[in-house]
Amino acid sequence: MRAQECLAYYQALSRSEFTVVDLETTGCRHPHDRVIEVAILQGSLTRGILHQESHLINPGIPIPHKIQKFTGITTAMVKDAPKPLSVWTQCLPLLSQGTLTAHNLSFDYGFLQKEYQRLGVKFSRPPQQQLCTVKLSRLLLADLPSRSLPMLVKHFQFPIETAHRAAPDTLACWLLLEKLFDRLLHQPDQALELFARQWITAEEVAQILDITPGEVGTYLKGSPIKQRHSRSRKAIVYLRGDVEALHPG
Repeated sequence: MRAQECLAYYQALSRSEFTVVDLETTGCRHPHDRVIEVAILQGSLTRGILHQESHLINPGIPIPHKIQKFTGITTAMVKDAPKPLSVWTQCLPLLSQGTLTAHNLSFDYGFLQKEYQRLGVKFSRPPQQQLCTVKLSRLLLADLPSRSLPMLVKHFQFPIETAHRAAPDTLACWLLLEKLFDRLLHQPDQALELFARQWITAEEVAQILDITPGEVGTYLKGSPIKQRHSRSRKAIVYLRGDVEALHPG
């Protein structure tokens, strides 16, 4: 997807309703760990926040000490909380509406799918109905040293006092979403410049150049396109602006 197409995609997405979700869990491995708290916030950029709710969940397993320290949620706090079946049955209609949004969506989405799978329910949202504010922050806030939610709360001075609890984290994600879309909608030229500075994978380069990913290395050999090795992606990445300049299309 080209920078102009990215901008048009996000501008169109801005007209949807968003379902922001945040989970607190017993650990990071969704095949084994369980959700202990879920918060859902629904809203639109034109109408603001429309609905908020949060639930503690009794996961049926002890909460590790490090998670208790990190979140403040203890095993005693969830002892009398509803069981997963009750909470996830109540949340399913909400989570099936609008654009599913989270800060690091892949984490929350993986846990949601696993929790529903345990109940015999298939939970799936199409890619065009998903939004990760981490990914969008990397596009629009590339100059910041960190795009973690606590750091962004501090950077923008959002009125959020508690971190690592589901309800305040959904509110922080919503406030961040508003900031990011304000830039996309009201500063489109600046957004395009930022998109041009994005590092993209060979698969994304192939889409722009209309070639296969396997042909990218040969096609770009000897070209002035900036590239580097990304440790996080474990792959060579390329500067989007350079690629688009090579093939204006």
